[in-house]
Amino acid sequence: MSYEGGCLCGSLRYRSVEDPVDTGYCHCRLCQRSTGAPVLAYAAFPVDAFTYTAGQPALYASSTHGHREFCARCGTQIAYRQSKGARTVDVNVGSLDDPKTAPPRRHIWCRSAIDWLGIRDDLPRFEQSAEQSDPPG
Repeated sequence: MSYEGGCLCGSLRYRSVEDPVDTGYCHCRLCQRSTGAPVLAYAAFPVDAFTYTAGQPALYASSTHGHREFCARCGTQIAYRQSKGARTVDVNVGSLDDPKTAPPRRHIWCRSAIDWLGIRDDLPRFEQSAEQSDPPG
């Protein structure tokens, strides 16, 4: 299956030719602040399966270990990836052409969750992330 998406203005487009290896909701403060939203739905695609098909993203080093990729024209944040040795590209699910194809499987960084946002589901919840001790960049 192919997953495609892009920014609001259409200048930046991407595709993954493999399924996501992880999907979820990230409640960390960096994701909240970079999107202006109380939570971010993400889909992590293998870096080797992901490519930009139109345009090139602008980069913002949001921490010492990662950067955000976004459209310089309209400002849409497309993805996050580790600055060194990235194995995945964590795409903002809302930028997919069909967001229904990447439903969340877990919640991460719940210790930063905003308490007035009550997402009622039975998905696993992690205070941090199962893979790391620092929030994503």
